[in-house]
Amino acid sequence: MTQVPPTASGSPATALHAGTGERRFRPELQGLRALAVTLVVIYHVWFDRISGGVDVFFLISGFLITGQLVRAAERGPIRFRAMWGRQITRLFPAALTVLLATVIAGMFLLPEARWLQTVREVVASVFFLENWRLAAASVDYAAQHNTASVVQHFWSLSIQVQFYVVWPLLVALVALVAREARDRLRGYLTVTLIGVLVASLSFSVALTITNQPLAYFHSLTRAWEFALGGLLALVINAIVLARRVRIAIGWIGVIGLLSCGMVLQVGRIFPGYAALWPTVCAGLVILAGATGSAHGVDRVLSSRSMHHLGDVSYALYLWHWPVLLFFLVVSGQATVGPGAGAVIIAISLVLAVLTYHLVEEPVRRASFGIRAQYRLGALSMAVVLLAAGIWQFAAGQRAHDLSAAGDADHPGAVARLDGFSYAGRTDAPLVPPMVTVTEDWAQKAGAWDCAASAHDTELEVCSQAMPAPPERRIVVVGDSHAQQYIAALEPIAAKRNWQLISMLRGACPFSTVSETDPVNEGCVQWNAAAADEIADLRPDAVFTLATRDVRAGLTEQTPPGFVEQWRRMNDLGIRVIAVRDNPRFDFSPPDCIQQHGRGAPECGIARDAVFSPVAPYAQIPDVPPNVSFLDFTDYLCDDRFCPAEIGNVLVYMDFNHLTATYLTSMAPFVEQELNAALGW
Repeated sequence: MTQVPPTASGSPATALHAGTGERRFRPELQGLRALAVTLVVIYHVWFDRISGGVDVFFLISGFLITGQLVRAAERGPIRFRAMWGRQITRLFPAALTVLLATVIAGMFLLPEARWLQTVREVVASVFFLENWRLAAASVDYAAQHNTASVVQHFWSLSIQVQFYVVWPLLVALVALVAREARDRLRGYLTVTLIGVLVASLSFSVALTITNQPLAYFHSLTRAWEFALGGLLALVINAIVLARRVRIAIGWIGVIGLLSCGMVLQVGRIFPGYAALWPTVCAGLVILAGATGSAHGVDRVLSSRSMHHLGDVSYALYLWHWPVLLFFLVVSGQATVGPGAGAVIIAISLVLAVLTYHLVEEPVRRASFGIRAQYRLGALSMAVVLLAAGIWQFAAGQRAHDLSAAGDADHPGAVARLDGFSYAGRTDAPLVPPMVTVTEDWAQKAGAWDCAASAHDTELEVCSQAMPAPPERRIVVVGDSHAQQYIAALEPIAAKRNWQLISMLRGACPFSTVSETDPVNEGCVQWNAAAADEIADLRPDAVFTLATRDVRAGLTEQTPPGFVEQWRRMNDLGIRVIAVRDNPRFDFSPPDCIQQHGRGAPECGIARDAVFSPVAPYAQIPDVPPNVSFLDFTDYLCDDRFCPAEIGNVLVYMDFNHLTATYLTSMAPFVEQELNAALGW
């Protein structure tokens, strides 16, 4: 999120003017910021989409800071401490105020299942590293279950702050190279920024194709947007355009910005080359500059109302997301209607205005020395970290020993057996506890050796360390829904001296195509490499999914790509164990239980709404003979209903993954089915 540095007089948006010589004051930039934040908020609240507005902020930041740094370097050495101190007083107060308020509200409003995730993301946001935490989560199979946190939007501010740290160093380095010919600084810097733009954009395009979730949050895939803004700052004064042309490109830019989020699936194809759309559009608006025409877009962008909205745009961006998420949590709704959305935006706007006048402006106008600026930043960070620490402690107090599963009070899947009767309490506390349910993932216990495959560095092959040669080797391959069964397989493997080997990638089931995202070429390449790796290993069996997309409306399917991979395994003489997938919900069952109570029917789903009596693979006539199917539907559902809890154990950790605790309780039944299927 761009925070426009003010001039000495306090007016924002200083830069160069297009075509009429140097001009420092650009009120239309405030309007451009106002337009960008309006798009971000409206698309988030009402359309559950991404608008491309954040890319506009990145471009504006590059445009403004590059111009300021160049002018400073032309006068003499860049004063880093003073410059960073000013950024602290501009960015930290509002951001950390919102984080502190979010922590306090979260303790009371968020379900316990979201506590630990939110605490970790708050800490990452305090240090402006949220984008890297989300980038790590995007490629961490276990983290695919994470629900969007109330501070997730801090990813863009994190990149922004990282940019403010690195960019002055880059300009200073170029200035050092050009110190003998200071008049060449702009030329040297232009060449440098072109190099940054080309390298970063190329990397962004490549990574977006192979791993879009990682690319979205990666700092280096966004560097070109800042570089493009910087290049614009360097050349804009030399570009002379006719007034009519500037009027036209100004409106083209605004119309392009308004339509970007509607036309493009920004959340699925950005950044990559698609991010050129909003950044070029924003560049056209800046290039248009002040036309002085009643028909120019600058007349609208420079209006008093747009100026005021631009003033509070930073705070509005910070507030709108937690207000939206808290509303969804408290209301239990998955979407926001027109009326509720208007209330959310109004509340966010009021909070933004208060933050601007009571926090941002007083700090900005205060006469802080450089040391005081850094102390202010450190103190405000410490306050938020203390609040997060208290929340973490409270979460720890709610947590209990997860080993209770399987005792008389917590039979788990055993409760699904015919004639079962409780030997313990039927009302025992649920396990895993709500506060740690999202951590209850199939663990590798640190005893697995992992290395990149020779076939593809993106493919990580992890093997259990074995004290003696294993009797059997089982490869678990695919996405997180295959991975979750490691919790049931590990006890069996330990008992029977089997070695488990994992090849896992989130949202990438074992297939010959990308089943979850058709444009994800990285998944296709990864699956091909996984098949080659399995061919080299020649394990005794491969454990993977038989179906996917088990949702309300009977959408379950066995994709042809699954069958193609099974055929390849058959040609290699490798057995395949294919497990029927579990249901996916439109809500989080643990959150639902907290809201509606244990046994609430709305926290489960009717069996016949998600499972057909005949599994999809049973209707495929040419399934290769090496495949054995496992169907544990009867352990997830009774004849009519699939509940959120069974035997005092939570079945689901989120809206689509089974808890490791429940799967561990299923281990004896998984072993029985494996024995019957494989004859081992």
